[in-house]
Amino acid sequence: MKKTFIAIITIFLLFIIMTVYGPTIKTSFMQKKIANKLIRFHVIANSDLNNDQKLKLKVRNEVLKYMTPKLKNSKSLDDSRKIIIENDDEIRKISERVIKENGYKYALDTTLSHENFPVKTYGSITLPAGEYEAYRIIIGEGKGQNWWCIMFPPLCFVDITKGNIAQEETEKEMKAVFTDEEYKAVDNTVKKDDTNKNKANKEKSKGENKVVVKFKIFELIREVFNI
Repeated sequence: MKKTFIAIITIFLLFIIMTVYGPTIKTSFMQKKIANKLIRFHVIANSDLNNDQKLKLKVRNEVLKYMTPKLKNSKSLDDSRKIIIENDDEIRKISERVIKENGYKYALDTTLSHENFPVKTYGSITLPAGEYEAYRIIIGEGKGQNWWCIMFPPLCFVDITKGNIAQEETEKEMKAVFTDEEYKAVDNTVKKDDTNKNKANKEKSKGENKVVVKFKIFELIREVFNI
């Protein structure tokens, strides 16, 4: 009797924990899976002054012009990382030249490292907050807003102003390295539809939920740990 009581209490506590923290744990697991398949690219301006922001974009344009043929056909994270490291010196020279040509004497730093980032959106892709590997060009004090894209998969070379064409290209590149579940987690074009469907499904299955409530904890565990 005592063992049965302890088992019931344990299951009840697990149910409470998974109900409260399950979605957060699942989101954290998914973020890590996504981050392990990406290399981000950030160009950080000296400040948010208009001239500094314009300079940031000029540096971005010249660096992308140089890196496009080198990264566009990369098929793996390791290959892209190797290409970035091998071209770091040249990227610095290009960036420093652009800064000097525009009449500035800002210091410059480039780094390929793991950094924490807030939620960021690029076209139809929204990456959750968390730690990501990123190649960063930091201009001057690096206190301004940054421009960003994704170096692998090579989304920096997709023109996000081209509407449906860009979305199709983005989907193609992302699905080449992501599972369907991972892609859905970052595709911001389906969030609203999915939310509405989920709400409708919940309304439809209210009666069913009363019958299967005792199995909810196992459903949550399966969702979180993908089993």
